[in-house]
Amino acid sequence: MTVAQTTKYVIKYKLNGERRFEFAQLADGTEEQAKAALDAIHRDTDDVISDIAVSKAL
Repeated sequence: MTVAQTTKYVIKYKLNGERRFEFAQLADGTEEQAKAALDAIHRDTDDVISDIAVSKAL
């Protein structure tokens, strides 16, 4: 079994127009991966996620 290498990223985004951020372990920090992580966090709501920006956490 091969384990995927991940890196800790900070995801900055807006949730219903309010600035927020989350940390996530992602394979390569693409916006698609970040969106999937945010969808998993906010999966049971009708919240609007926008303005996604991803960068490596310090």
